Amino acid sequence: MRLYDDQHAARAAPSAPPRRARSRPHPPADRPGGRVAPAAETASRPSRPRLRAAAGAALLTGVLFALASRLAGSHPLGDRTRNIVDLGQQYLPYHAYWRSLLLGETHGDLFLNWNSGFGSNFLGDLGTYLSSPFALLVVAFPADRPELALYVVTALKIATAGAAMAALLLTLRRGPWPLAALLGTAYALSGWTFNYGATVPMWLDGLIAFPLLCLVGEWAGKGRRPVLGPLVVALAWTANFYTAYMATLGAAVVLVVRLLTAEDAPAGVRRARLTAVLRAARTVAIGLGLAAPLVLVVFLGTRSADPTPPTAFAPAAWTEVLARFLPATASVASPALFIGTPALALALTLPFNRAVPGRVRAGWAAAIVLVTLSLQWEPTHLLWHAGASPNGIPYRQTFVLCGLLLTAAWLSAADGVPRPLALLGGAGTFALLALGAAGSVDIDRWTYPAAAGAAALAVLAAAAALRARSRPAGRLLPVLAVGLLLTAQAGETLVTGKRIEERQLAGVSWSPRIGPWHTDMAAAVAAHDAWPRHRTDPGEVPGGNDVLLVGGQGADYYSSLTSETYSRTLAALGFGYYAKGRHPVSLDNPVTDAIFSIGTRMRSTPAGPPALDRLPEAGIEVAESPVPPLVTVRPGPPAAGPRPGSAADTAFARQERMLGSRVYEVPAAPLRTATAGGAVLTASCPAGSEVWFWAPDYRGTAALAGTASAAPPAAFAGKPPSVRAAMQRLGTVPASGAVRVELTPDPEGKPRPRLPARPIGCLERHRLDTAVRELTATGATAVRATGHTLTAELPPGSTGTAVLAVPRIPGWRCAAGDAPLEPAHRRLGLIAVPLDGKATTVTCAFRPPGVRPGAAAGAAALLALLLTGLPHRRRRSREPAGQREFTPRAPAARSPEKTPA
Repeated sequence: MRLYDDQHAARAAPSAPPRRARSRPHPPADRPGGRVAPAAETASRPSRPRLRAAAGAALLTGVLFALASRLAGSHPLGDRTRNIVDLGQQYLPYHAYWRSLLLGETHGDLFLNWNSGFGSNFLGDLGTYLSSPFALLVVAFPADRPELALYVVTALKIATAGAAMAALLLTLRRGPWPLAALLGTAYALSGWTFNYGATVPMWLDGLIAFPLLCLVGEWAGKGRRPVLGPLVVALAWTANFYTAYMATLGAAVVLVVRLLTAEDAPAGVRRARLTAVLRAARTVAIGLGLAAPLVLVVFLGTRSADPTPPTAFAPAAWTEVLARFLPATASVASPALFIGTPALALALTLPFNRAVPGRVRAGWAAAIVLVTLSLQWEPTHLLWHAGASPNGIPYRQTFVLCGLLLTAAWLSAADGVPRPLALLGGAGTFALLALGAAGSVDIDRWTYPAAAGAAALAVLAAAAALRARSRPAGRLLPVLAVGLLLTAQAGETLVTGKRIEERQLAGVSWSPRIGPWHTDMAAAVAAHDAWPRHRTDPGEVPGGNDVLLVGGQGADYYSSLTSETYSRTLAALGFGYYAKGRHPVSLDNPVTDAIFSIGTRMRSTPAGPPALDRLPEAGIEVAESPVPPLVTVRPGPPAAGPRPGSAADTAFARQERMLGSRVYEVPAAPLRTATAGGAVLTASCPAGSEVWFWAPDYRGTAALAGTASAAPPAAFAGKPPSVRAAMQRLGTVPASGAVRVELTPDPEGKPRPRLPARPIGCLERHRLDTAVRELTATGATAVRATGHTLTAELPPGSTGTAVLAVPRIPGWRCAAGDAPLEPAHRRLGLIAVPLDGKATTVTCAFRPPGVRPGAAAGAAALLALLLTGLPHRRRRSREPAGQREFTPRAPAARSPEKTPA
């Protein structure tokens, strides 16, 4: 039994006056002139309005998105960077690396990324950032144009979302396809897209997934497409499981509303509804199984990722929530709900539109109100975000509410412009909403003028449409109404896109565009790359995730899946990080270079400060030094170090334990003297040694005073818990042995953090040189690395422990000699393999956790899909030709009053 179908017409409430046929401004889109053509001639015609609407929405969305970029002056349609926060630090580098991997230009493979994080789980990152089919388009662009590639990918995703929503609207309810196209564009270019999605491109896959999953719900309700439905679910969850989860919840809301508001069947309606729900659940279950090979890897990767500090959800003030319905508002602390004044006004007419059945009005109004409230209540907030309140943007699910609002707008207007009373009700509600938002801090100087202008044009469009009812033969007024509505929606959207981008650049961190600094560094790295003999670290270039952009094998790595093992290991050695530990950065230190076999290090001297509209340039210096091989042999288990938390447990001591030799002199409790601008630390060290300052929480500058061999003042940017400052070199100890470090704290750094008990370490180079020679003499004689495997040849008779300069993240398996691979051991955070004196080789291979169970789940789901599809195929083969799914039904089921325009 079908509870609803795509030809269902909204029935008027009993108290509503019947509509006359002459009041319809347009004939049905799939029946020109109102005539029903024979089934044999029009078997595919009901799909034509959907195709027109989808194509129109995609084209209009793409044009408006490009125009908004041009108005904002952002690249590639302007000179200003658009690399806001993670767009420049994550998505741009990952897409650049993805291109290189697809073209075979990297050392790693789909399992392992040898470039980032000294060896990281790439399959997890692939499933997080790059598994969308759109990401494959990067291969069509030159290597030096990753920004253009990412912009095109972003624009295509947004346009596809508009097309999918337009097609969904015409599936839910027949109506004029131009209006469906316009509302699809409003969905694709909502405030959520401009404020969040355009700078976090992986979330845009959820924007596409929501209307597609709603279509899957429609198919489940009608018992159609049992094979295509799970494939769509699998595609959505594979493209981006995080926002696909939210889209699935939103599609479930739509399905429930559709089932509860459908026309009553004569008998068995409850059973039919239950059957539809079970079909939908089966579809989702099979789809999740098909996506499991990738989704399970990402899920297990998040479990081993460096945990961010817990975040307590604080709902936004309702004034701020109301303001976000208006144009040109930007914030990451409140839900971005702008869909355009005309579209919002149409949505607000639904409760007052008596031409729509009462149960439809009540059902959709209740769903929208409840979903809106769910954004503000912590239990439902956690439900939307899979049980964990996110760090950063707390309203990531807002695109679902935008979709519900636009669906309400369509249901109210698909049968023609609402009557004046409904229009007045919607306009009055919008006026109250705008008035309630008046005190919001998010209101921009463009907000009310843009809303007022759009509202005025929308009123003129409504007047033209109402006037057209009395003159059904004329075409000028309907065209004028559509033109005015398009102008209102498009103009407001352009203003919103422009202002949001401008406000983001003014209020958050950004990275400059890809320029000569990046291309020159990439060329230098390629010329000196010696992997796997030793690593080449490019140092820091603008944007972060440097090795993904310019090559090499450095410490810099920024991912939601950054392993806790990796982050904690590097932090203990004095490395710095951002993003609460998930973005460790390079440390230019000779001891850690020896530990991680960094034989070539690049150092950059910027030509000037970074600028929004200028390409970055820098001079590049190449420094090479002898380092041990990637695999070294230690005589036994590591010696017990100082008690954690004790005064002697410093980054200097931890570096020495990992290196296996003492190379620092660490003065005990330097004398601290307060000064007018900060403080001075005094201590004694061997003459000629290098002074290193370690203060991970310190924010300010440190300088070595009283010697001509001092380096320029070093800037420290510690800001716990989000930012940890790396240790830095201050200069050389003078002949007197006196060390005097002047500290000038940042006056805005509040509260001022405490320094470590022993923040000064003096490195004696001759000791380090001796340690490097010893490790090289006993280390691997040859190292070979493939996509996700590393093999080392050892000197005969090697005993103790082979240590790989690779973080021991989950997934590594190792063996000595011909022994079978088993989970790798750990030595101070690195991979360790016990040696018995007989084995002359060590082999380690990486397999991302979750690959095997994910593959098993995928195989089971594929079998279930086949078992589901075969009976359906047999039934379809027995159906008469006239009963195919696109065959129009006889018009007798509708009366003229109920036929949609």
